[in-house]
Amino acid sequence: MNFFVCTPRYKPSSQLRRLSKDVKYEWLSTGVDPQFKLLNKPLLPGWHMLEIAMVHDQPSAAVKLYVDRGDGFHEQNCVYLPLKTGVVTKRLFWMSSKVRGLRLDPLESEGRFAIKHLRFSWLTPWFAHDRLAQRLVNMHFKWRDMPPKKVIGELKRQAAASHRHWRHVALETYEATFERFSAQRSYADWLDQQPALTSDAVSERLAQLSFTPLVSILVPVYNPSLEHLKSCLDSVLAQHYPHWQLCIADDASTNPGVAALLAEYVEKDRRVNVVSRKTNGHICAASNSALALANGEYVALLDHDDCLTQDALLAMVTAINEHPRARFLYSDEDKIDEDGYRFDPHFKPGWNPDLLLAQNYISHLGVYETALVRDVGGFREGFEGSQDHDLVLRISAGLQADQILHVPQVLYHWRSVVGSTAKESSAKSYTTEAGLKAVSDYVAAHHSGAEVIPGNYANTYRVRWPLPSPLPLVSLMIPTRDRVEILKPCVEAILSRSDYHHFELLILDNRSTCPNTLAYMQEVQARDPRVRVLRWEHAFNYSAINNFGAQHANGEIIGLVNNDIEPINESWLTEMVRQVSRPEIGCVGAKLYYPNDTIQHAGVILGIGGVAGHAHKYFTRSAHGYFTRLHVAHNLSAVTGACLLVRRAVFDEVGGFNATHLSVAFNDVDFCLKVREAGYRNLWTPYAELYHHESISRGADDNAKKRARAAAEVAFMRKTWGEQLDNDPAYNPNLTLIHEDFSLR
Repeated sequence: MNFFVCTPRYKPSSQLRRLSKDVKYEWLSTGVDPQFKLLNKPLLPGWHMLEIAMVHDQPSAAVKLYVDRGDGFHEQNCVYLPLKTGVVTKRLFWMSSKVRGLRLDPLESEGRFAIKHLRFSWLTPWFAHDRLAQRLVNMHFKWRDMPPKKVIGELKRQAAASHRHWRHVALETYEATFERFSAQRSYADWLDQQPALTSDAVSERLAQLSFTPLVSILVPVYNPSLEHLKSCLDSVLAQHYPHWQLCIADDASTNPGVAALLAEYVEKDRRVNVVSRKTNGHICAASNSALALANGEYVALLDHDDCLTQDALLAMVTAINEHPRARFLYSDEDKIDEDGYRFDPHFKPGWNPDLLLAQNYISHLGVYETALVRDVGGFREGFEGSQDHDLVLRISAGLQADQILHVPQVLYHWRSVVGSTAKESSAKSYTTEAGLKAVSDYVAAHHSGAEVIPGNYANTYRVRWPLPSPLPLVSLMIPTRDRVEILKPCVEAILSRSDYHHFELLILDNRSTCPNTLAYMQEVQARDPRVRVLRWEHAFNYSAINNFGAQHANGEIIGLVNNDIEPINESWLTEMVRQVSRPEIGCVGAKLYYPNDTIQHAGVILGIGGVAGHAHKYFTRSAHGYFTRLHVAHNLSAVTGACLLVRRAVFDEVGGFNATHLSVAFNDVDFCLKVREAGYRNLWTPYAELYHHESISRGADDNAKKRARAAAEVAFMRKTWGEQLDNDPAYNPNLTLIHEDFSLR
């Protein structure tokens, strides 16, 4: 336990000014590097716990404790701790014997704040080790299934193998669980850590292939840079997988060097085939000319200035062997500049039909059964600029989900030069127009009554799904207890700020005793016939309360709404009803903000922190998100129950919420996974926007009983959904399971 407790004294040393007249905040940070000097004697050597609570006016905040070991204050001797306003936050750190001074940086921006609690506690080693192990098991994906008692031993084993002190390894691993945004890890660093295929490994993988199809690579060519064209062709000739055919269509290039270079490669390798078109027909016509040359069971698409990785075809054919039902495959990709520098990787999700309607997330590398491409008529002229998007839409319409396979490896380098869409998506406006035409054409053919309009960003689109006729009744259920100051703004905002009027609002009262709350519930029920108050006379159980509400609901659609939700746009419910009324859709979630306009919920990512986390949490309202994901509707494995719509029939089909094992946490994730398992797609939409004052009414898990309950819920989720939690098809295995920011793993 802790034997020595120190409450440090501090004085401002840089970029800080005391606020004498502010009743809430004591200090003003006047720059991005405010600093306090800590005045106490140096701390005892050994393990310590830093405890701090601050109130601040920032969307998020983090403190840094710097240690001077005789050579000044440096980042490598820094303890980093992200904070939530007003809450005591703790973390371990190690103090060496050679300490000259301590410095505390309270913010990383200009802003107002007050330090409400600050202390250091010296810890016994066994207690510190236990705390460290518990955090790794709870927060770090690599340690989640290990018993806490075995963590320290495993850390020591790993440290010995790398000839390092175990404590250094432990603290590095522990540190990672506190970083809110880890995007500072560069793609270049990530690439350096990826293992390269040895020649022996290539030979072994080739020998293991029972099916070795010919892959015809289609390359339409028109006046590219000769240097880029050469790089493109060389990347094909360098493939580990030998069974390929290069099908090149020269679309009447005016640069004579193009024909000469292509002739050179025909002479170099008999697998290279070239057809020279007499007139320029643009990329669709040229791609069809290349397709006419194809003899392979599969075709792969390659632009004339892009490059394949050396293992691209081997990875794809390996995947085909492992998944013989696959008829269409796609990979991750990155960009490459004039100097060969790789950047901006796109780590894609698995098959995501609604994301495909919003943007061509498939892009490169696409590999298709040749018969499929020919059966749909190849590339359609008139769709130049989004011909790949149009092709994928038409092909996928005739396939089952398990016939479409994502290979989560970067197998394609998209050339980024001035004027290319790789450089900037808006560089070629016709691509957006062609994409809109492609999506509109698909929607008109398969979804009567739906309308496609441009999205908020170039090359993004929004489908406005039709409302059913007659309009379905929506039963919005709000569990609550006392706290009228929370409940009333929520109820009044829903009643007045919803342009979809055909709903009932069920206030599920969980033992309220506050006279003002009871009076308000009676008043609003009498005032608005859409409101009903139902009493739940049992201990708090979120799952049971909502199951109870569903039993008394009259609607065809059930809506879960927390009592701290406030609609922003009046069309929020209309948008969610449009989406949830689609027969293939299960749960629909909304875009939720904290009151300071940062993201609270943009869908749920499985596996983060062991069970699940919220995508893009703390991003600003205007942020694009990962490849504009914050502004397009797309499929996710789960969405939060704070604002969720589902059809009554689907709710009943999966048996509602699990009230036995998940009374407080993860019940919404569990419910969504049951819905997905039943064959429905869950969906998140950015076009339903609401504020969420998260968990105001319930409180934190701050006692032994609550912590035990929380641990049991985690254990249940891991036991029930463990494998699925570790492999979210709406995410990517190359992205972090520690943070919520889509940074690299």
